[in-house]
This record gives sequence, structure tokens and C-alpha cells, in this order.
Amino acid sequence: MAEQSTDARAGDPGREARGLRLVVVLLGLTVVSGLIDAVSYLGLRHVFTANMTGNVVVLGFAAAGAPGFTVRHTATSLLCFLLGAATGGRFGRLRAEGSRRTWARSVLAAEALLVGGASAVAFAAPHAAATVYALIALTAFAMGLRNATVRKLGVADLTTTVLTMTLTGLAADSRAGGGSGGRSPRRSASVVAMAAGAGLGAWLVLHHGLGIPLLVAAGAAGLFAVLASGRE
Repeated sequence: MAEQSTDARAGDPGREARGLRLVVVLLGLTVVSGLIDAVSYLGLRHVFTANMTGNVVVLGFAAAGAPGFTVRHTATSLLCFLLGAATGGRFGRLRAEGSRRTWARSVLAAEALLVGGASAVAFAAPHAAATVYALIALTAFAMGLRNATVRKLGVADLTTTVLTMTLTGLAADSRAGGGSGGRSPRRSASVVAMAAGAGLGAWLVLHHGLGIPLLVAAGAAGLFAVLASGRE
């Protein structure tokens, strides 16, 4: 009986609908991605920890010996992102029959803790040699965990970390491209959200160091962990 009650609560449409719609949450997380990549690219020696497309390109730059890029930092980011994504994939399969709302909130809480840990490291040891690797590892793992979850949630046009296909769809499906332009508002909002997060992150990094933007990112993820619903 207890198991049946739990299953009933998990599938309760009213319970799933409580909180912010996932579209709003994912747009907010896109802002967070901009913050994270501003920290990593500007503050961690030209490496991305949210945008892995850019990171693969950066790895090629580093392997060719381009100044300002390092294979070790970029490889660390890619590896930790993949570990995070694998963890997110496994957790998503375990939660497949449960509440979508609880699943999303659990992952966002984990992201908040990981990015909050990175912020704590940045404040405690800003100049230590190991700090760069710790910040790369923690934020890349968090982004991998989140991306695996967002992929499973399957909300159209909101990946939260990359915009290439979003921009392609925005142009190709626009009226100028012969389409209806039906998804243009969501796609445009995603682009604006990423740019806003990157701009805010860059300003905070340039004027306040790495700890504060990471703290802002962790706080935002934590807020969405509390407020997210299970509905699109």
C-alpha cells in the first residue's frame, strides 16, 4: 500500500505542476551557463566548462600549441563533463518511473552544491595552483550532470549550454527562411539568456574575481531546485 501511495503521488498531475514551468527554469539555467563559461574562459585560462563544442575547438588550439591554451586544463574539463553526464544519465534511468519534478529538483540541487563548492574553493584559495583544476572539475561535472538531465527532459530548443542549433532553427524556420517562425520567441529568449549570463559573468570576473560569479550561479541553481515544476 505504501508503494502504491508513493507511485500515486509521483504521478499526481497537480503535484507535478507546482512551481515554475521547465521552460522558465531552463532559460534561467541558460543564464547560469553564460556565467559559468565566463568564469572558466576568462578566469581559468581559456577553457570552457559548460560549452563542450567550444571546448573541443579549444583542445585543438591547445594541441597545436596556440598561446594561452593548455591541453591539461581542456582535457580535465572534457573528462569531468563526461563523468557528470554519465552520472546524470544513470540517475535519469533510475528516476524514469518517478516524479519528473523531484528528479529535476534533485539534479539542480546537486548542481548548486557543486558550483557552490567551486565558489568556496575560489574564495578560500584564489591563488593556489590546484584551484584552477578544482574549479574546472567541479563546474564541468555539474554541467555534465545538468546536460544529461536536460537532454532526458526533452524540452524543445532549450539545451541550456549550446546555441548553434537554436540559431540555425531560428533562421531556418523563420518567415524569411520559409517557415512559420512559431518557435522564434523561445529560441530568441535562449540566445538573449546566454548573452546576458555571459555579460554578467564577465563583468563580475573582471571586477570581483571568480568566487562571486560562481556564488551567484550556485544561488540561481539552488533557487531553481526549490521552484522547478515537472511541467514544460
